[in-house]
Amino acid sequence: MHPSGLALGTLVHDATGSPLLAALSMFGPKLAQVIGASVLLSAADRLPPRAATVGLALFFAVATTALALPGLPVGAIFAILSVQGMVGSVGGGVRYGLLTEILPAEGYLLGRSVLNIGAGSLQIGGYAVGGVLVNVLTPRGALLTGAVLYVVAAAVARIGLARRLPRAKGRPSASATWRTNARLWAAKPRRRVYLALWVPNGLVVGCESLFVSYQPRHAGLLFAVAAVGMLAGDALTGRFLRGRWRDRFGAPPLLLLLAAPYLIFVLHPALPVALVAVTVGSMGFSANLLLQERLMSLTPSELSGHALGLHSSGMLTMQGVAAVVAGGVAQLTSPATAMTVMAAASAAVTLALAPRLRALGPDAVDVAPETESGLRPSDAA
Repeated sequence: MHPSGLALGTLVHDATGSPLLAALSMFGPKLAQVIGASVLLSAADRLPPRAATVGLALFFAVATTALALPGLPVGAIFAILSVQGMVGSVGGGVRYGLLTEILPAEGYLLGRSVLNIGAGSLQIGGYAVGGVLVNVLTPRGALLTGAVLYVVAAAVARIGLARRLPRAKGRPSASATWRTNARLWAAKPRRRVYLALWVPNGLVVGCESLFVSYQPRHAGLLFAVAAVGMLAGDALTGRFLRGRWRDRFGAPPLLLLLAAPYLIFVLHPALPVALVAVTVGSMGFSANLLLQERLMSLTPSELSGHALGLHSSGMLTMQGVAAVVAGGVAQLTSPATAMTVMAAASAAVTLALAPRLRALGPDAVDVAPETESGLRPSDAA
């Protein structure tokens, strides 16, 4: 979540007092990712990466500025957020597909880890600064600061990225998106990896969506230590979990680590205990590194951006669904109870998926490139 999301969640919570609407304002836009993933995702491999990155950053700058307009109705806020979610579905595919171009296959996990560490470091500072800005400049001032940062990001991308051609030929279209989504989803090994990437992660993010409701004055601190935990987990997994240890250790234990510490919220812990639980649990997000590496081993190279974009969009969509569910449970019970329920559900899903993840194998998965007609060479023969 971009730090401006904290300002928006605070703004909506102050205006409505609703845990559901506060969670939905921060994570609900991710629900629109499923629409973007259904009709726009083919653009991830069919647009020049630098131009797409710059254009997306400028779009988010404009949208974030619009969210800061005084007197904007809650309905208009959610309309803007929905459009943001749809357009943003392309961003993950563009960024992560570009990473597969820059790095050799054997360096993907370490490179992705470094990218996550960089993002996590910025999130730590961003949430800390964001919490200060919300109190000093008001939530609207913090949103405008976020808009300026999007412009800075666009400038950095334009200056810092080399010009590259699209990875795939043809124009982006809904039909190309549907066809490739169907192909990626058709193979059971890939499907299991996608479910493991989307569901346990999303349910725990449902816990995070309630930080503002659980600790309104210290939500920024909770988000910051979550970023610290993610950074530590990515550093340890990317740097030290190598070769046969990755195959032997695997993602399920890390997915369980992601959920288990949140179970302590059933006791309504004080802030220091909550901070420790969130930090330790967030280390489990590094399971995504192992699962993404597995996904790339099961996917043709020319579809890498689309495959990673589908992962990103599906994960964010699930996070949006989980935020709605968590907010609804919190509305009926309490934020602490809802966080416990979401963590228990995440652990249960991981235990159900674990045997199938250990049984994964690439031999039944197509990795041949498609022809321009959309058929694999074996299909066209």
